[in-house]
Amino acid sequence: MTKIKFGTDGWRAIIADDFTVDNVARVSVAVSQWVKKNFPNNPSIVVGHDCRFAGELFADTCTKVFVSNGIKVHLAKGFVSTPMVSLGAVQLKASVGVILTASHNPPSYNGYKLKGSYGGPLIPEHVQEIEDAIPSMHGMKLADIDLKKAEAGGLISVVDLEGMYVQHVEQNFDLEAIRKSGLKLGYDAMYGAGQNVIPRILPQTTLLHCVNDPSFKGQAPEPIHKNLLEFSELIEDRYRLRPCHGRRRGPDRTIQQQG
Repeated sequence: MTKIKFGTDGWRAIIADDFTVDNVARVSVAVSQWVKKNFPNNPSIVVGHDCRFAGELFADTCTKVFVSNGIKVHLAKGFVSTPMVSLGAVQLKASVGVILTASHNPPSYNGYKLKGSYGGPLIPEHVQEIEDAIPSMHGMKLADIDLKKAEAGGLISVVDLEGMYVQHVEQNFDLEAIRKSGLKLGYDAMYGAGQNVIPRILPQTTLLHCVNDPSFKGQAPEPIHKNLLEFSELIEDRYRLRPCHGRRRGPDRTIQQQG
């Protein structure tokens, strides 16, 4: 048995080593027990995953455990960022949110984060309660759990968390003023789950690494100087920040040039 411990804002481990379907199911069993105890009336959980390898598989694993425990799941459509799950937890009035992400860790890692009904990280006391309840074995026949049947029965709703997030931004920021400001904007997604949002809300932005690549080209998606050299060069080269039509250049980045 692998001892699973939550650190700062989540549990992180290497995929296929400790971060496995069985271990994700073990954590989800404990989450289910905690949610049912603390939210006995109509418990629900928002579940999402980022761009990392097998994110959909792990999200489905969580969902199977939750619905098997009679908990309604708001399952994100496609990959999403952590703030999208946080917003979803608030707007959908969920008991908790689960986002499968390892944040800035190398691409070999994945992780499991818990968000409270208020959108922020679940408080340490509650995380500890869940950690203490993680069983040595999940004891479930995951392959026999039919998610399509659960969806048809109303236990799963597939939600567009990214669209919800974009709508929230549009309602709370004067995007038109930004678009008309003449500012030259650049954005490096670092292959992360926010790669679709900026093009939607600020379409004239110059974009780097806005493609879905679970390998992150072998680089940890951590926004520190050594990982942002290309972005630094982009900022220095004012002529490459002219708003214009976008096109693909190479397999790993999008850049906007004069149309």
